[in-house]
Amino acid sequence: MALFRNDNGTLKCRFQGENLWLLPWGQNALRVVSRPMCEPELPAWALLEPKNGPVSIEIQESEASIAVGGIRAVVRRMYWPDRLEITYYNARGEVLLAERPGTGALNIQPRFFKPIVAGDFKLTVGFAADDGEKLYGMGQYQQDVLDVKYSTFELAQRNSQASVPFVLSNKGYGFLWHNPAIGRASFGRNLMEWSAESTKQMDYWICAGDTPRDIERQYADAVGHAPEMPEYGLGFWQCKLRYWNQEQLLNVAREYHRRGIPVDVIVVDFFHWPHMGDFRFDEEFWPDPKAMVEELKSMGMELMVSVWPQVSLKSENFREMDEEGFLARCDKGMNCQMRFVDEDTLFFDATNPDARAWLWQKIKKNYYDNGVRVFWLDEAEPEYGTYDFDNYRYYSGTVAQTGNLYPQAYARTFYEGMKGEGQEKVVNLLRCAWAGSARYGALVWSGDIHSDFATLRKQVCAGLNMGIAGIPWWTTDIGGFAGGDPKDEGFRELIVRWFQWGAFCPVMRLHGNRVPDERVFRKTGEELLPSGADNEIWSFGDKAYEILKNLIDFRETMRPYVRALMQEAHEDGAPVMRTMFFAFPEDEATWDLRDQYMFGPDVLVAPVLDAGAVQRAVYLPKGAQWTDLHTGKTYAGGQTLACDAPLERIPVFLRDGSHPDWIGKI
Repeated sequence: MALFRNDNGTLKCRFQGENLWLLPWGQNALRVVSRPMCEPELPAWALLEPKNGPVSIEIQESEASIAVGGIRAVVRRMYWPDRLEITYYNARGEVLLAERPGTGALNIQPRFFKPIVAGDFKLTVGFAADDGEKLYGMGQYQQDVLDVKYSTFELAQRNSQASVPFVLSNKGYGFLWHNPAIGRASFGRNLMEWSAESTKQMDYWICAGDTPRDIERQYADAVGHAPEMPEYGLGFWQCKLRYWNQEQLLNVAREYHRRGIPVDVIVVDFFHWPHMGDFRFDEEFWPDPKAMVEELKSMGMELMVSVWPQVSLKSENFREMDEEGFLARCDKGMNCQMRFVDEDTLFFDATNPDARAWLWQKIKKNYYDNGVRVFWLDEAEPEYGTYDFDNYRYYSGTVAQTGNLYPQAYARTFYEGMKGEGQEKVVNLLRCAWAGSARYGALVWSGDIHSDFATLRKQVCAGLNMGIAGIPWWTTDIGGFAGGDPKDEGFRELIVRWFQWGAFCPVMRLHGNRVPDERVFRKTGEELLPSGADNEIWSFGDKAYEILKNLIDFRETMRPYVRALMQEAHEDGAPVMRTMFFAFPEDEATWDLRDQYMFGPDVLVAPVLDAGAVQRAVYLPKGAQWTDLHTGKTYAGGQTLACDAPLERIPVFLRDGSHPDWIGKI
């Protein structure tokens, strides 16, 4: 059999037991799969069926190529040692990415399948590194890093870590590691390397594009666009850990309404249920959910309800779910995956389609039929008590092989259920994501993070890289999650600075576990999970209150603009919160800016990220005129300004005379 063949537009290569396929997968994109000793599969982990451009395949004795639009791959047979090597080119013939060379006597393979005894493979795929390359994306990691070149990443989901293995290069390509296995990615000076701890095959996707916007559009086409955002996703969301009964939540909503402060969404957080996995309100504290939802709607508010995937051994649903195989399993040891509040729990298996259908029917009966239209899908990693990824198993396979898929499947459970009920626009809040999560209405927040300025700074890079990784709906707990005393002046400064930035995030949501706690008891005297201190905008003193109220009002002023940004994300795949280079790729200085960004095409945002700061530097990109939102003064692009930033002010500039009616509103 020939080394290379054209199989209906797919370049198939067979050599020394390896089956390597290069398939057209978009207008300027390829999907590349390889499997030892048998033909590869094409699992739909994240990639959708493509709409391909014209394909050209050329085959010679020791070399073959496939071209789709603006990308061309050449597979060459190399000698000493014998192997196949792939190089990717753009339409101008420039190298985009090349597999690592075999390096002669070192005998290093670019695609190395290391057998796992009696199992599958540990896979390592290496590419030659470019010392001048800049790389962005990879999802959400808790670090003050935007350009991920010279970084190493664990490919695994954790609380506050969302591993979305897509990178965008300033060389003009996007690369998706289409493998949900636990693994590692490293972008070194001498080598780019991707690895999976346990897998059956290699699978990745690569596209070429002339601009970051072009690459992001193709990536969204490949894994799915975010749906249309409902109107209640555009304004302010009120939340705390935790409103513990119906009257407490309604009193907060009534007070916002009395003060004339618009709230789009108010939230019932976790442990409103009797036991984890009951998937319903506890009647002692929430006696009439339907009436509660109706009153909130009369005030213009939607109710969002937290749903955890944990199922306690004490739950009324445990036996049925366990017997039906709807729960994740431990491969060894005790079958317990997390202990929380003295309950041993297992996780609902979101990768099982029958389990998804079963859970949705519970959710429909106990929440949806009472009027709830927004869900908070917490613990979406899921958060194992011990992250022993090789000890758990799903319907989709072992967690070691398929675990990163879980948050996408969890979002899918609710999205498909809600769409099946006829709901046109769906948004649900999750603590994690993987490639393809956006198409299931996933709004991701950055997890249980600390309440301090160092953590605030990290969130800016996290949000920008999530946008590059294809998750345009993103937010944080304004003020941070863990800690923060509303009476402490240092925290009051932090909440103001975080709130200012939150007004220019895709979704503006206040949340946190403030101190000191309030103890909560049943009528029987049994003590339950506590409630945090007050976390409403009037909780932080009069000065902060006026600033925060003004910011909510300004978010309302921006509502038509935010609506347009959400529509653009839906139609074009553009992030809502954009790196500076996304808007100004020709300005080299923008590729290194990590603490300022564009909120859509018109608004440059430079949040204050240091305690006590009353001034900060802002770079105004070339190719535009910039108007100070506060003063109305206009500046030419291509310069750095020292901007005044007293507590009540966040530096914001408007591009080329846009939105003159906003001037002086905050």
